[in-house]
Amino acid sequence: LMLNIRLILFAEFLMWKEHPSLDRSSAFLSRIYLEDIGPCLSFTRSELSQLVQSAVENNSLTIEPVAMSALPMVKASAVECGGPKKCALSGMSRLCRHRIKLGDKGSYYYISPSSRARITAVCNFFTYIRYIQQGLVRHDAEQMFWEVMRLRREMTVAKLEELYNIDRKNEL
Repeated sequence: LMLNIRLILFAEFLMWKEHPSLDRSSAFLSRIYLEDIGPCLSFTRSELSQLVQSAVENNSLTIEPVAMSALPMVKASAVECGGPKKCALSGMSRLCRHRIKLGDKGSYYYISPSSRARITAVCNFFTYIRYIQQGLVRHDAEQMFWEVMRLRREMTVAKLEELYNIDRKNEL
């Protein structure tokens, strides 16, 4: 069964690689959106989650560390954008050492370490896919495929680590 799934995934990858694009209509990307990207970027605040996903797809999302000395100065909009101790995506009370900006304009949103891990896992996937699309990857198809599988695993691990941490916190 695993061999069949692997062969199907590899066939989908090879078909996509013939004309690589970020178009979700290919079986390859459609599967990854459904199984990996969607779940990884699904946060409590669904509207903001969709904006984050669009920014990741458009390569217009910025993640930056928060200067700890600047943390006490929180604007009135901090409820919507999170704050140094509340993640804008999950709504959970967490120390937020990073913030994101969607595009050139707009607000910064404070994000927890687990939200950052999930976003960066998806960004890493898209970076590699863009490299393939631009012809910058000089590996054979099988090596590229296994790197894609590794990046998919990273998205899954990032999502599962957050769930594990939430469960552990509830036990305490």
